[in-house]
Formats: sequence, C-alpha cells, structure tokens
Amino acid sequence: MDNESNDKNKKEVINRKNPYQNYDEVVKLNNKRKKKILIIILLILILIAFIIFSTIFSFININNQNMISGVSINDIDISGLSKEDAKSRVENVFNEKINEEIKVVYGEYESTINPTLIEANFDIDKSIEEAYEVGRSGNIISNNYSILHALINKKNITANLSINEEATKKIIKDIGANLPGAIIETSYYIEDENLIITRGKEGLVVNSDKLIQLIYEKLNNNNISQEYIDIPVENKKPDEIDLQKIHDEIYKEAKDAYYTQEPFKIYSEVEGIDFDVSEAQAIINEEYKEEYTIKLKITKPNKTINDIGTEAFPSLLSTFTTKYDRTNTNRTTNLQLAINKINGIVLLPGEEFSYNKVVGERTIAAGYKDAKIYSNGEVVDGLGGGICQVSSTLYNTALLANLEITERRNHQFVTSYVDAGRDATVVYGSQDFKFKNNRNYPIKIEASLNSGIAKISIYGVKEEKEYTVTFDTRTISAIPYKTKYIEDSSLEVGKEKVQQNGTNGLITETYKILSLNGVIVSKTLLSKDTYNPMQRVVLKGTKEKKVEKNDKTEEKKESKDSQEKEEVSTPEKEEDEE
Repeated sequence: MDNESNDKNKKEVINRKNPYQNYDEVVKLNNKRKKKILIIILLILILIAFIIFSTIFSFININNQNMISGVSINDIDISGLSKEDAKSRVENVFNEKINEEIKVVYGEYESTINPTLIEANFDIDKSIEEAYEVGRSGNIISNNYSILHALINKKNITANLSINEEATKKIIKDIGANLPGAIIETSYYIEDENLIITRGKEGLVVNSDKLIQLIYEKLNNNNISQEYIDIPVENKKPDEIDLQKIHDEIYKEAKDAYYTQEPFKIYSEVEGIDFDVSEAQAIINEEYKEEYTIKLKITKPNKTINDIGTEAFPSLLSTFTTKYDRTNTNRTTNLQLAINKINGIVLLPGEEFSYNKVVGERTIAAGYKDAKIYSNGEVVDGLGGGICQVSSTLYNTALLANLEITERRNHQFVTSYVDAGRDATVVYGSQDFKFKNNRNYPIKIEASLNSGIAKISIYGVKEEKEYTVTFDTRTISAIPYKTKYIEDSSLEVGKEKVQQNGTNGLITETYKILSLNGVIVSKTLLSKDTYNPMQRVVLKGTKEKKVEKNDKTEEKKESKDSQEKEEVSTPEKEEDEE
C-alpha cells in the first residue's frame, strides 16, 4: 500500500510540474476519435454511394435483353447481341470450322481429317445460355461484379465440343497405315499347303490419344495460327511370331459336306489343317528371316459341297462387274492372281472372309507385277497395283447379297472402276476388307476375268425374306485440287509438261436401301467417305535455250516455241493403291 501511495504522489507531482501533458493526450485522443468517426462516415457514404450506384447500374441493365459487353464464346465476341443474333454468329463460325478440313502433317506426308466425318459437334445452345446468364444469375452485387469484370477483363466461355472418337480412331488408323515408315505387323496366310508367316517390321505408329487431343484443341481454339497439326508418332516394335496362337486360329478337323432336307440345311466340307508347333518353332529359331514357309498337314474330306451338286447353291444371290484395260498386262496379271484366289471360296453361316488372308501377300515370288498405285498424292508404280479393283468388285457383290461388312476403307482418291462411296482399298499388313456370312445358309463365291470384265457372283439359298439392295450416294462437297510444279532440266525454259492431271476430292455419304416386294423397308447410312484431291503435277523447263545470233528467223521460231506448252495426259482416276 505504501508503494502505491508513493507512485500516485509522484504522478501528481509530475502533473503539477507539466500541466499541459494531460491536455496533449486529451487532444490526441479526440483527434483519433474524430478520424475514426470520419472513416466510419466515409465508409458509410461509400457504401451508400455503392448501393445507389449498384441500384442505378442494375436499373440500367435490368431491361437489357442483350449479351453483356465483354462476353465471348470460344473467342467469338457476342457483346451487345441478342440471343438469336449471338447464336447465329457463333453457328456461322462453328459451321465454317466443321466444314473445313483439318490438315495433319508428318514430314513430307500430308493428310486431312474431315470434322463432319468424325461427327464434330459444338453445344451452342448451352454456351449461349451460359453467356446470357453472365450478370443475371445472382444478386445485385454479384451481378454488377460479373458485368464489370466482363467489361474490364473479358469473359470467354468455351462451348462443349464432342466428336465420335471411335470414328476418329478409324480415320487415324488409315492415316497411320499410309505414314512413311509405318510399322508392319506380323501376319500370315495359307497358300496351297503352306503356311506363310511374314515377320513384322519396326516402325512408326500414330499416337491416337494425343492426336485426338490436338484435334479438340484445333477445333476449340480460334487463336491457333498454325494451319496444320503435326502428327504425333512413336516408334513401335511388331508383335513377335506366336505360333501357338496361329495354330489355334487355323487348326481344323476334316469334315465331309452334307445337307438335310427337313429342314433344308447345308453343311460345307471342312479341310483338315494342322502343323507341328515345335517343328515350326525350330524352323523360326534356326534363322532370322522376313518370311517363313511352314509345311501344313492337309487332310482332304471325302465329299465336298461341289460333290453334292447345284442343290447346295441353287440361287444367284448377287453379281457385280467392273471393267479393266486388257492391254495393261502387268495389271491384268495382278487381277487374275487375286481372282483365282477368291474363286470357289465357301463361307459357312457366321464365317468371316478376310481378303488379305485369302489373297495373301503381294510379292514377286507370288507372281505379282508392278502396276499403277496411289502414293502420297500421285500415281506411281507399285507391286500388286490393281488388286483393289478385285476387293472393290467383291465389296459391291457382298453388299448386293446383303452380307454384313465388318471392315472396309475407302481409297485415298476416287477410282475409275467404281463410283465414290462404293470402293474398298486393301494394303497387306495394315488395311483389310472383311465381310461375314450373316445368312442362314452357306454361300459360294465365283469369280472370273474375261474380255476386260472382272465379274464376281455369290451363290446360295434364297431365304424367306430376300431383300433387294440399292444405293443412294450423295456428294456433300468437293475439295479443289492444287498444282505442284517440278523443275525439269530436260525441258527448255518457258515449256511445261503436265505429268499428272489433277482431280477434285470429294466428301460423300452412301446409303443402303433395302426393299421387299418393291416397297422400301429401310434406308441406313452405309459409309461417310472422304477422297483427297489428286494434285496436278506440272514439269517446268529449266534448260537454257541455245539461240544462233545471226539467224533471227530461227531465234523468233524458238521464242515462239518456248511459249507453247505440251501436255502428257495421265488418266485422272486410273489406279488404286494396294
């Protein structure tokens, strides 16, 4: 207590010595209070002003039925537009995107992906609604904030894009098959009594998932300046030769052909096929080769369908013909080899036909010759050229018999022997043509090559409901061709030769129409096909002219000749690629 009294007394003494000290403190405290009050009043005034401003701002925008300024969809500015006008503007841009080919490039190789064929679709309605709700979906404060934010910082809405990834992967597979240095997978086929196994080769494959991602980005982003997509590739080794798997796939026990009357049913003969896996493995292990020949154990049945007679295949189910040039001996040889392979083939109900497995690899040893094929935008010589005419003829025969097509690709360019939308290309090791006998009875293929006509027919038993098959092919759009100039030192300056005529590309849709007793019962989309334009190739002379100085007449003649252009015509749609 004494200490406290002393402290109090000391303070009083100090205060008496400096009477202004308490006054200064009071002034300071009053100033602080005044500042706080001023700040509070200022904040209240700001709040009131903000509320007044927000109210006025809201009243200004409350009757605004158009898009808020600064709003865009996929970088398409729709500021101040009505819903209808905004939708129209966005649709125009998106439709242009969907109708524009996406160029994909790997080195010198170029191809295209058509957004329509991959069913690219933007959800425009949803994005328009989302854009319209900017500045309208919340309370006064949040709406005003959204409006100001869009005005100052812009508000870009991304429209939801969807594509048919399954269809896209099929197109990417086609691109990968034509890629320079593409992987060749291990494959096999049966020829006579031999199993021919072809070892695959390491090569490039397209990274489908990455390419699909790049397609999404290309379609979604209007600011991408690059005109094309670099094809993402990776190196891949082919599968090793799996003899046990091959054995399981080809092994069959021999069975005789027969048929029953009640009910009528045909059972085709089965040729016994077998080989010793361990012996075959020893052959493969002995030496590393690109191709191996394994002797098969073939057991012939005692009775075939042909022994049964015409009762097995009494009716012509379909037939289709194409024309070929008999004077082109190499190409005719290739056609005959393929025709011979498929002639007489019998397919049981549910059995699948593979063109590549039946025809086999197109090699010199198998008798195939060099003929024209399509390659990287040009017609060039290639081994086995022309056999796609046989696969295309068979494709149409199978369609007319209403058989199930399980694998088919269109050519890179429109062919001369069948209409667009009605062709089937094959490349051994990468692209096959397959169909299944989905009928109730076995069918038999008969094929011939005579007098410039390739003819393929399918025979079998007509069913209770036998539909007539017709087609409707529509051209969606044409793709203009481009001209490529190549310098040629054998031609004089000023002269040109057309080495290859150009043809426009096409985008087509083909519909299959089924009719019963003359009445159409169904119309279904058979295929959507894109055919690239074939570039026009022109040779330009670079050889300097020699002009005699003293012979003005000859000089004038050469000057006149230099202005003339020779054209060497190449058939526009002459050949197919293998």
